[in-house]
Amino acid sequence: MSTNHKTDTAHQEWDKIWQMEEGRKKWSVPEPFVTNVLSLLQERKCIKVLDLGCGIGRHALFFAQNNMEVHALDASKHGLEFLEQSTRERGLTVHVNCSGMTILPYEDESFDYVLAWNVIYHGNISVVQRSLSEVSRILKTGGIFQGSMLSRRNDDLLTGVPISHNTYIVPGTSDNDHPHFYCNAAELIQLLAAFELMKLEDVKQGTGSYHWQFIAEKK
Repeated sequence: MSTNHKTDTAHQEWDKIWQMEEGRKKWSVPEPFVTNVLSLLQERKCIKVLDLGCGIGRHALFFAQNNMEVHALDASKHGLEFLEQSTRERGLTVHVNCSGMTILPYEDESFDYVLAWNVIYHGNISVVQRSLSEVSRILKTGGIFQGSMLSRRNDDLLTGVPISHNTYIVPGTSDNDHPHFYCNAAELIQLLAAFELMKLEDVKQGTGSYHWQFIAEKK
């Protein structure tokens, strides 16, 4: 088992995917688990939102269409370029930022809601911990954090190569050829210690791809 494998590199693969129409097509429709949170955000008067690891911006566009002040961040410049094109075509405003997730270019407690959908687990436990710490830093007390993490029920663990604690690569499988972090419920709850869980479920996203999906409130 190696502990010095480079981590936090999956954006390199996604940058290639976002350049292809076929690659973008699969990720063009917002997830129902995300869109269903809108009523909670409106009830809480959440106005300023961040789509962290936005990709081509399917969720950022959804929130912008619902009259929120939307910021979107990703390490893939091609994903952000497509998002900016989409905002122009739809007459919407989304503030984009090209950056990684372990040092976020935002002030403390500046957001009412942060979404990190299928992004935080791209790396080892150090990447995950630093990213979650940054989410906590930029989110207001009482703000909503919604996201997903890879479950240890995932079929990738049957063929994956462990490189560090709970971190695997699956060679020859595009995105999963880069380090991914997997956790069980107890580990996830510990990682989210700065938040009060409101909803948590372990569901299959695609064939064998189990993810934790959660909604939490910053303590």
